[in-house]
Amino acid sequence: MPILNVKVSANKSAELTSQIAELLLDLTTRILKKKREVTSIAIDYVDPDDWIVGGLSLSEQQKSSFYFDIKITDETNTKDEKARYIREAFDGFGRILGNLHEESYIHVQDVRAASYGYGGYTQEYRYHHPAS
Repeated sequence: MPILNVKVSANKSAELTSQIAELLLDLTTRILKKKREVTSIAIDYVDPDDWIVGGLSLSEQQKSSFYFDIKITDETNTKDEKARYIREAFDGFGRILGNLHEESYIHVQDVRAASYGYGGYTQEYRYHHPAS
């Protein structure tokens, strides 16, 4: 049930959206062991002229970048799993975007089960009332 909010310094295309979505679905399912069918991804594209790092646009630096955050239920993943996820996501975006700026960020947010949910139920509720 994670949600990922993604920003990418690139021109929007269906192919790029598909590549990013597949990368994140694979990593989120394989490493964090989240269910693919309830993983949501929202992707926003930012013109490289409008993405500034260190006072210069990415266009001026001839670099690409990304940022994403993912919200997961607290205590469902280890530090090692999250570190591997961040490492493999950075490498994956490097393959997709090329010439990646080091100042590209990933934020794994551990959210309390009582404060996070979908379909009108918190994850805490789902823990105490598992589906049959």
